[in-house]
Amino acid sequence: MRILHTSDWHLGRSFHGTGTLDAQRIFLDNLEKTVREEAVDVVLVAGDVYDRALPAVDVVALFDEALDRLTVAGAHVVISSGNHDSATRLGFGGRILSRGGVHLRTRIEDIGTPVTLSLGEDAELAIYGVPYLEPRVVAEVLKADSSTHTAVTRAALDRIREDLDDRRADRRVVSIVLAHTFAAGGTGSDSERDLAIGGLGSVPLSLFEGFDYSALGHLHGRQKLSETVRYSGSPLAYSFSEVNQNKGAWLLEVTADGVREIRAVEWPAPRELAVLAGTLEDLLSRDDLDWATAAYCHITLTDSERPARAMERLRTRFPDTLVLVFAPEGGNREDTRTYSQRIAEARDDADICCGFLEHVRGRKASPEEHALVRSTVDAALSLAHER
Repeated sequence: MRILHTSDWHLGRSFHGTGTLDAQRIFLDNLEKTVREEAVDVVLVAGDVYDRALPAVDVVALFDEALDRLTVAGAHVVISSGNHDSATRLGFGGRILSRGGVHLRTRIEDIGTPVTLSLGEDAELAIYGVPYLEPRVVAEVLKADSSTHTAVTRAALDRIREDLDDRRADRRVVSIVLAHTFAAGGTGSDSERDLAIGGLGSVPLSLFEGFDYSALGHLHGRQKLSETVRYSGSPLAYSFSEVNQNKGAWLLEVTADGVREIRAVEWPAPRELAVLAGTLEDLLSRDDLDWATAAYCHITLTDSERPARAMERLRTRFPDTLVLVFAPEGGNREDTRTYSQRIAEARDDADICCGFLEHVRGRKASPEEHALVRSTVDAALSLAHER
């Protein structure tokens, strides 16, 4: 049996103000293609199907289309909820959907109830889904010993172990656990929402010992924490910090004896990301940056003085510049005075206004700008004197 581990679809998310629905449709094309070409039996989604608790109508329609395409392609779909999802809304209709091969695990009471599939005579695959657990909300229900991520996750996994012990009394069982959490040792990125302040949201990797495979969601980079504990990562990049990540999923080969093989599945990015740095004139003239003209760009300008109309000029070559940062080379401009010092040394009101311009823009007023400011201030003073 072949299992495809995915997570963090974040349907409906924007990328620095740019919609990603078209890119997410391309991801679904790639996902369906993988399911058909690899004869995938089960698609796992370890949380964060949606990017928000109240997804837009067209986003819900895209998810509906995804489920239809995957089940028509012959795969079961097992989904657990993440911290971005509304567990109640995502889980609506779960009992009916399960009859069509879509299995939702969004409720605490279903943690110890697996999706079971036959692996041959006297052997089965048991897939358990742990929804995102907000400690303060679920600690009492799970009878956890404290309101921490570690405590509630341990309590949830103990429920699964109890069910597994019962099942293994008379048959062979291969176990897979879906969980949306921050396991210690994982590497995050800028596009993930913190589960807790100060790293308190992480849980020990040892909690997942004893399961044949743990399919984790939440971190957006595909990574292996151990042979049996992995993050699939998000199918698309959702921040420039993910520029060097290869997006895709994990494909598992499962038999009655356990997980025999795990390999990476790669999905091409619908749009490249470019993180560039240099002076404005350098970036506009370099031949080796032609590839970035069609990419989403994060650009850091290192000019000693902030160039005029920087974004406008950059977009003549890099039309999809989404983030612009100014970081003068060496970290300092020639004028090292503070704003207060510049104001204190100003000779008149026009100098004060020009000092403010320099403070907020990072460059001095041009002679033309200085003349315009001075004429405006003089006109205002003249009008005040007339009154």
